[in-house]
Amino acid sequence: MTPEFSPETVYDRLKTDILRGLYPPGEKLLMSDLKERYELGVGPMREVLAKLVAEHLVVAVNQKGYRVAPMSAAEMSDVYEARARLEALIVEMAVERGDDDWEARIVASAHTLAKVAEVNTPQEMIELWDARHKAFHDAIASGCGSKSLLQARAFLMDQAERYRQLWLKQTVLSEQALQIKREEHAALMEIVLKREAKAAGAMILSHLMTPVPLIAEIIKT
Repeated sequence: MTPEFSPETVYDRLKTDILRGLYPPGEKLLMSDLKERYELGVGPMREVLAKLVAEHLVVAVNQKGYRVAPMSAAEMSDVYEARARLEALIVEMAVERGDDDWEARIVASAHTLAKVAEVNTPQEMIELWDARHKAFHDAIASGCGSKSLLQARAFLMDQAERYRQLWLKQTVLSEQALQIKREEHAALMEIVLKREAKAAGAMILSHLMTPVPLIAEIIKT
C-alpha cells in the first residue's frame, strides 16, 4: 500500500497524539499499529520515532521497540520552572526590544483570545482556547529577537505540554478559571505595553507556575 501521509505529516500527528495523551506514559508503541494508524512504512516510521526520542517524548528500549516517555511530578516541576524562568527572560528582552508591529501583534492576539466562542465539544473548546492562548504568548515572546532563545523555548514548551494537557482538561472549561485567565492576560498585556520589563518578567513567571500544584495533585491520583 502506498503511504497516504509524508513522514513530516506523520511526525506532527504522532507528536500531537502523544502530547494530548492519546498514548499514555509508558505505553508500548507497536510498529504494526503505528503503520496502520498513520499509513507509513517501517523505515520512515523509525525515522519519525527517532526524532521523538531526541525530543524526549519517546524512549527507545534496547531490542524491544519504543515506548512513550514516562511522566513524573519531579520532571514536571523541573520542566515548568525551567520553562517559566526562560520565558521571564524572553519577555523582559521582548519588552526592551519590541517595535510597534510587535505591540500590534500582542493587542490583536489578546483580543482574539478574549473572544473564544462557544463550540460543540469540550475537546474543541480546549483546542480553540489553547491555540489562541499560545498565539498570545508567542506574540509577546517574538519581540525578544533571539532565534536561539525561541528555539529553547519551543523545546521546553513541548516538554511541558503533556503536563499542561492534564491541567487544561481540569480547568479550561470552567468559566471561573477562564475569567481568571482573562484578567491575568489583560494585566500582563498592560504591563508589557507600558514597557515595564522587570515587572512583566516577574508576572509571566508567576503566571506560568500557577498550574504546578494542581498538576502535581493530578499526577498523584
